[in-house]
Amino acid sequence: MPLWKVYHPADAFSADDKQQLSQRITALYRNLPKFYVGVVFQEVAADSFYVGGEPNGNFVRIWIDHIARTLPTPEMRTWWIGQCDEALAPFIRDRGLDWEFHIDETAFDLWSIQSYRPPLPDSEDEKRWRRENRPSPPTGQ
Repeated sequence: MPLWKVYHPADAFSADDKQQLSQRITALYRNLPKFYVGVVFQEVAADSFYVGGEPNGNFVRIWIDHIARTLPTPEMRTWWIGQCDEALAPFIRDRGLDWEFHIDETAFDLWSIQSYRPPLPDSEDEKRWRRENRPSPPTGQ
């Protein structure tokens, strides 16, 4: 389960921008069921975001929670940061906004979806969840 929380200036993104950016983010996780990916857009008033003790109305801060997968090596983390930067660029960098993001990784066993424990990565149940795009009871295999 990746959850992206995007804190942004008011009017930085239209409804269409939000949908397109959410689709780009979801596409990053092509090996996961789509319903795992959540994106929350939170507008922040110009006088409510401070960087270095000064108001910054041009700043986008993204907090990413990863649970379904982790990035176990420095090489994978470097690659992933590049993938995220590329997905964000047309909506943030290319519009002249300043930005920053970080990724937290939570233990897989501290997670449930609609009272189901998610199946193990790449298991037959996870493949089924991906095909059906919904959580469901384990098959018992």
